[in-house]
Amino acid sequence: MAKYKQYSYKQMVMLSVSLEDQIVPGTLEFAIHTLVEERMDVSRFDEKYQNDETGRLAYDPKVLLKVVLFGYSRGLNSSRKIERACCENVTFMALACGQRPDHSTIAAFISSMQDEIVPLFRDVLLVCEEMGLLGGTFFALDGLRLPSNASEQWTGTHGQLRRKKERMEAKVRQLVEEHADQDRRDEEGPSGGTPTGRLNREKQIERLEKKAARIEKFLREHEPKCGPRGKEITSNVTDNESARMWTSHGPIQGYNGQALIDRKHQVIVHAEAFGHSQDYSHGPPMLDGAKQTMGIMGHGEDYFAGKVLTADSNYHSTINIRTCDQMGLDAYIPDRFFRKRDPRFATRRRPRKRYRLEDFRYDDVSDQYVCPNGKRLRLNAGRVCVDGMVKRRYVADEGDCRGCPLRVRCLIAGGGKRKCLLVPIGVDRTHLLKRMVAKVDTPQGRRIYPQRIAIAEPVFANIRAHKRLDRFTLRGQVKVTIQWMLYCMVHNIEKILNYGFT
Repeated sequence: MAKYKQYSYKQMVMLSVSLEDQIVPGTLEFAIHTLVEERMDVSRFDEKYQNDETGRLAYDPKVLLKVVLFGYSRGLNSSRKIERACCENVTFMALACGQRPDHSTIAAFISSMQDEIVPLFRDVLLVCEEMGLLGGTFFALDGLRLPSNASEQWTGTHGQLRRKKERMEAKVRQLVEEHADQDRRDEEGPSGGTPTGRLNREKQIERLEKKAARIEKFLREHEPKCGPRGKEITSNVTDNESARMWTSHGPIQGYNGQALIDRKHQVIVHAEAFGHSQDYSHGPPMLDGAKQTMGIMGHGEDYFAGKVLTADSNYHSTINIRTCDQMGLDAYIPDRFFRKRDPRFATRRRPRKRYRLEDFRYDDVSDQYVCPNGKRLRLNAGRVCVDGMVKRRYVADEGDCRGCPLRVRCLIAGGGKRKCLLVPIGVDRTHLLKRMVAKVDTPQGRRIYPQRIAIAEPVFANIRAHKRLDRFTLRGQVKVTIQWMLYCMVHNIEKILNYGFT
C-alpha cells in the first residue's frame, strides 16, 4: 500500500522576514532601490500634495516609483497586478516597506507624472554617463508600434463613424417596432413572447442608444484628422490621439514608441511616444529632445555635431535629413530601394520584373502616359507628397486593367484594380534625399548602416519580449509617453546593473 507524507492545514507557521534582507545587492530590485533613494530627485512630487496641515498621509513617491519600476521589469503593466504583488510577493513587500497601495493610487501616480518623468529619466541617464556607459559617438533611431487601450471598432473617418451611428439608430428603430408589435400581440392574447426576450431587447436598445450618442458626441466635439497629404485619416472615439498602424502582427490601433539609442551599451538617450504610424516626421522632436537632455546634463549645443546617426528607410524624408544637417549629424538614412542597388545583393533571388516609369510613354499634348499595352493613364493629382518627394499621379481606367494580359508585370500581386503611376517632380525638394541616397551607397555607408540592427533591435526585443510590454494600457499621448519612458528607464537601470552597479 502506498505511503504518503502527512499534512494538515490546521496549523500555524510563524515566518520572520527582514525586509531589508530581501533587497539583495546585485539584483535589479537593489539597483532600483538604491537609485531611487540616492540618485533620483523625487522631491519634484512634493508640490502635488497639499496635506501639510490637513488631509490623509500620502504614500511616499519613492515607494510608488520603486514598485512601479520593479513591476514593469517583471512584466506587470497593470496597476491591479502591481497591487496584488505588493500583497503576495516578498520582494514587492520589501520595496514597499510592507505598505499596500491600491491600484487606483498606483494608476493615478503613473498618469500624473507628466512634469516629473523627463527629469527622472535624465537622473538615470546621468548615472549611465558617470559609469561610462555612453559612448556618445554612434546613435540609432528606431520605433516600436504597439496597440493601445482603444478598440478598433471605434475607428473610422467622420463619414464612416456617421454611417455607423445611422446604422445603430436604424437598428434601434427596428427593435422598438418589434417591441411595440410584441406588446400589441400580448394584449390580444398569448403570443409566445417571453419576459426574458423582452428584457434582452430592452437592454439591446439601451446599449445601441448609448453607443450612438457616444459617436454623436465625438463627431460634435472633434474635427476630422488630416494626414500629410491633406486627405482625411481615421479617428478613434476612445483615444483620438492614437492612430491606426500596420505592423508585422497585422493592423493595430495604437502608438509608435520612439527611442534614440547609444551604441556602446544600448542605453536609451531619449524616448517618446507618437500617435503617428510613419516615421518621416519623428526625427525633429526626438533629436531636439535628446539635445535638450544633453544640454541640461552639462553638454554644449554642439554635442551631436559630427556624431553618427543611423535610422531605417522609414525615416528617409526631407524634414528628418534636414534636421540632421542642421545639428551637424553624420546621418545614414537609406531610401526604400537601397538594397536593390547594393552589389552584395546582386545574386539574391529577384522577384519577377515589373514595368518601371521609363516603360510608359508620355504624351505631352494630352498630358497623359501610355502603358506598354497601349492604354492611357490620365492625370489624377498634380501634386502629391510620397516619401518626402513631390510627384504627379496618373491613373488608368479599371476596365483597361481588368482584362489586360500584362497586369501581372504591372500591378501589385494579390491586389490593385488599376495602375497608379507616380512621376517625381520638384528637384529642389529632393536635393537632400538624393544626396543621402548617394551617401548610403558609398562603401562607407554600406559598412556603417548595417550596424543599426545590432543597436536598436535588441532594445525593443528586451522591452517587448522580456518585459512583456505587448500593449500600452493608458490613453492619450501624454500618458502613453509616461509609460513608454518608464519602461525605457527600466531598460537603462538594467544596463547600470549589468555593467558594474553594486
